[in-house]
Amino acid sequence: MHNEIVMAGFGGQGVLLIGKMLAYAGMNAGNEVTWMPSYGPEMRGGTCNCTVVLSDHPIGSPISKRPHALIALNLPSLDKFEDAVRPGGIIVVNTSLINRLPKRTDVTVVPVPANEIAVEVGTAKAANMVALGAFLGASGLVDQKGVESVLVEAFPNRQKLIELNEKALRRGFEIGQGHAAAVAAG
Repeated sequence: MHNEIVMAGFGGQGVLLIGKMLAYAGMNAGNEVTWMPSYGPEMRGGTCNCTVVLSDHPIGSPISKRPHALIALNLPSLDKFEDAVRPGGIIVVNTSLINRLPKRTDVTVVPVPANEIAVEVGTAKAANMVALGAFLGASGLVDQKGVESVLVEAFPNRQKLIELNEKALRRGFEIGQGHAAAVAAG
């Protein structure tokens, strides 16, 4: 197993956080991992992405030119990384902020209204967790419970934030899992 995932959006959307969480969950599951952030000089509103590589063997490089998956939280990110995803890969699209689906037909597209769902669960800031959950549900790459356990580390002594983010992660997971089942059924 060797998977490369790019998560991208603008600063302030929590892209680096979900990348770290995926990396830690993979590491806790016994995988080799790398996490490589990339962001502009702006604190909020600038471009931001990170690459996570999960593997069952040593990883030669944290850089990915042909990722297996993309979690796109905004349109510029989808525009930038869509063509790089390998055929057969997964693209999670935050339809709350992206007004189009990928043009490609050789990837699995998981549309998720991440911002709306985040508001429904109690905090607009959890859209990143909804998108991560959708990816996990569609890919089965890392156990949802493994990522939930990392939430305690990400938000120590903040039980309300942990609960809201768990709820957002689960809602996204259900969407991704439902989408994967629909694709499998044909």
